[in-house]
Amino acid sequence: MGEKKFSKIDCKELKLGMRFSAPVFFDDGENMFLGEEKAVKNYHLDAIQRWNIDHLLTYGHLVAEGKESVPEDLYMLEDLEEVEEF
Repeated sequence: MGEKKFSKIDCKELKLGMRFSAPVFFDDGENMFLGEEKAVKNYHLDAIQRWNIDHLLTYGHLVAEGKESVPEDLYMLEDLEEVEEF
């Protein structure tokens, strides 16, 4: 079996709502930036800009195109892992 190779993601191309088939890592290739199938949100875009990160890395591929203006609350339910019943 061959070794997996990272694909490079240009941060200038990153948009709200984008999802990838595998986790996305910071440019060091070790620290995770975004989980598998999780949508890019405003705070992700703010972080890469604040920390001057020009690219990210993933073993996966783009599975959902982003949208320029997706409301943050649209993705709130997907982040809930457990719902309590009263």
